[in-house]
Amino acid sequence: MSKVEEKLAKSLTAETTELIPYLPYLLQDLWELGSSPMDIIEMTSKNIKVTEKTKVLDLACGKGAVSVNLAKALGCSVKGIDLIPEFIEYADLKAKEYGVFDLCRFEVGDINEAVKEEKDYDIVILGAVGDVLGNPKETVEKLTGTVKKGGYIFIDDAYGTDDFDEKYPTREKWLKIFDGLGVKLLDERIVQEDEVKSVNDEQQSFIIKRANELKIKHPDKAYLFDSYVESQQAECDELENEITGVTMLLQVI
Repeated sequence: MSKVEEKLAKSLTAETTELIPYLPYLLQDLWELGSSPMDIIEMTSKNIKVTEKTKVLDLACGKGAVSVNLAKALGCSVKGIDLIPEFIEYADLKAKEYGVFDLCRFEVGDINEAVKEEKDYDIVILGAVGDVLGNPKETVEKLTGTVKKGGYIFIDDAYGTDDFDEKYPTREKWLKIFDGLGVKLLDERIVQEDEVKSVNDEQQSFIIKRANELKIKHPDKAYLFDSYVESQQAECDELENEITGVTMLLQVI
């Protein structure tokens, strides 16, 4: 399997690429797969002057929840890129439903390639996809290449508590990364514990229901769906107990 598929599987908490064909079914009840659209809208409205000429790039856009809601609320144009065709099809449907199809363009693609080709955006968004673009420093560095000087970067990730945890840097380490790359932290939205648990419980209940349906349809792959539920739960537990979810807004200096 390709590195792209491996990273895709990992970003959606799948233990193996074998699960990729079943992800649209497992996640069919969820529209918001990454950042909270409302958080992005509020932070954008508070910190950025947006006009109809504002161009936004939504990387690993999932089913387009952030893109569609942002275009609807602020009237900006958004390009969303994701590797799963079913997600892109759904994003197009939602853009039509919300009356912003003319403002949104969704494409199937690898965001590792997109960061090399997409340039001169006012805002780029990377919502909760882990290390698909590399470690935190590599990720921020690649994102800076997609926006204009003075442009903005949204990253949905987490603050760790351990100085030796390379996957989840502490807030202080994130700030050092930003400083070294010529970006500044403009705003941040920490996810509250009760909110995390509420969202996790709701989403996990949907996923368990769909996993059980797939186990009936494909009993020979039951281990695959059980493994996905377990890995999802482990991620929920980590977010509730070990790390602090955060949406960060950066500006390229």
